[in-house]
Amino acid sequence: MNKILFVVCASAISSATFAQKHEFLKMPKFTIEDLKKAKSNIDEKAPAEILYRSIHYRVDPYNGQLIKQYAYRVKIYDKDKSESWLNLEIPIRENSAGSRETLNSVKAYVFNLENEKIEETKVDKSSKFKSKENKYTTVNKYAFPNIKNGSVIEYQYEVVSPFLYEIPLIYMELDTPSMYSEYVLDAPTNMSYHIDFTGSLKPKHQKVGEEFLYGADSKTYRFAYENVKAFKDEKFVKNSDNYRTKIRAELHSTFFNNGLKTYTSTWEDIRKKLWENEEFGLQYKKDKLVKDLLPKNISEEKDELKKANSIFDFVKNTYTWNHTAGFYTENGLKELAKTKTGNTGDLNLMLINMLRSENLKAYPILISTIGNGFVNLTFPNVGNFNYVIAAVEINKNVYLYDATSKQSKEGILPSRVWNSNGLLLRDDKAEVISLNNIKTSYSTHTTKAKINPDGTVTGQYQDQDEGLFALNAKENFDENPDKYKKQYKENFSVDFSNISSRVLDTGEFRSTMNFESSNLIDDLGKRKIINPLLFLHQTSNDFDQQEERKYMIDFVSPISKTKIVEIEIPEGYDVADLPKSKKIVTEDKEISYSYTVEKKDNKILTVSTYEIASADYPKEYYPAFKQIWKVISDSENQVMSLIKK
Repeated sequence: MNKILFVVCASAISSATFAQKHEFLKMPKFTIEDLKKAKSNIDEKAPAEILYRSIHYRVDPYNGQLIKQYAYRVKIYDKDKSESWLNLEIPIRENSAGSRETLNSVKAYVFNLENEKIEETKVDKSSKFKSKENKYTTVNKYAFPNIKNGSVIEYQYEVVSPFLYEIPLIYMELDTPSMYSEYVLDAPTNMSYHIDFTGSLKPKHQKVGEEFLYGADSKTYRFAYENVKAFKDEKFVKNSDNYRTKIRAELHSTFFNNGLKTYTSTWEDIRKKLWENEEFGLQYKKDKLVKDLLPKNISEEKDELKKANSIFDFVKNTYTWNHTAGFYTENGLKELAKTKTGNTGDLNLMLINMLRSENLKAYPILISTIGNGFVNLTFPNVGNFNYVIAAVEINKNVYLYDATSKQSKEGILPSRVWNSNGLLLRDDKAEVISLNNIKTSYSTHTTKAKINPDGTVTGQYQDQDEGLFALNAKENFDENPDKYKKQYKENFSVDFSNISSRVLDTGEFRSTMNFESSNLIDDLGKRKIINPLLFLHQTSNDFDQQEERKYMIDFVSPISKTKIVEIEIPEGYDVADLPKSKKIVTEDKEISYSYTVEKKDNKILTVSTYEIASADYPKEYYPAFKQIWKVISDSENQVMSLIKK
């Protein structure tokens, strides 16, 4: 992934102007030709296409408000595949101090071609409804009416915001191709912004410099992109947004009344800022707040690691996550102690507080979750992060905890946490650390089956997960037990019954069930043809990408997956031939696979295992995965013959 840090300060530029002839902030006139356009010139199969997109941020030099203006024109070629464009959603933010954004002047239209004329439908205010996404965000939603194949959607709106520090991130590569997209930021010269670029696209037009705008000396940052293809996802990527071209701006410094004020610009600046923050550092430093909450037997434990684990178990089992991310507390530890429910900051800062109250060296680690994207290490800013976990240092070893999941253990944290890097905030320094998941996730699928005289196959199936797989399975089960059980019937072509799922005393998550199937055997006269893995065989190569791999290969954790199938041979039959066993391993032993089939008395035992030694790999490993998964597919699709004696 290419990363460029673009920094512009007041003293750094007097003027720099490029592509003078290009005119920004000028939406082309809508014409009937937009409606007559039958397909995208960028991608003729695209269900929709952005004809024009403008994101304009400007700081009002007189009232200090951030004006956010958006203008979109989108062509719909196939409305059934353009769901994301059929509604307009506008988030409005506020903060704990009561400052909030205001939505102004929403104009939205749908254009259609009727009898060679433009038919305009205005989006009525009655289609608007609000949704409270979380404590600090309300989303205004509008439904576009009368959308057909060939329609053009156009909308413009303005949001006035008091939040000048971090300008919203904008992706210049979307899932929809774009004929034209521009990003503009205008600010008074006494306000200096860092501009952070990530991604591979370069703007077709750009203009950076000082101008007289909106009645004041200003700095402008303008970038325009033409004929941008739709972003193409790849399998085994934690978050594709990490690789999209995007722009983010953050306030670096201000100069008012002959006074220079610098905002966070180093990781240490962030630590110092958060150390005395009422919703962060002051929460986990008040050890008297939680001293009496811990059971006495935990305080009496002498072994530091056992004590840390016991405190963690107490917090995760006593308090419940409300599924709101954030590293600041939402309501504070006092309120958490009463309500027993809180956000990530509430739970994990409570955990750190309790650990510190027992004289353990405990510190917060700020992270950006997988869904939030990578932390740009070249661009220190607090806006990188949206989550906090706890670290305990014992005998120079660091142990990690996250109390948001009931199934979590030391070092076994939810998938969302494992996003490469974090910022460890010790009491005296900030330190960027790697967050690599080194604990293997295990998945074992065991089947004991019997071939019946009528040609049906019956038996028992067990699916057991350990480590991160167990955590994920338990969370999915808790969220919707019926849906979790239904997946077995949807994923396999057999009939399951008596499905039972539970957590074992040792932490594994196990599901057991009975099964019956009449379509696992092909009868060819005296022969019965059957796959010795029954319904568990790999049906295709998961690594089937034809184009050259672009991005990292992510698994979130090392993996070990085993399939064990035991089939009882029916009386009067013998095995005519067995599939060939296979074993393959890369030179560095990072990826391995083994497949064995053997006959023991009147039973056939098949064991198939693959192991992936690391949580992620450079893209150069893709051919190795492709080769081994072909071996897996070829091996597991072998069949055996049972012949009547």
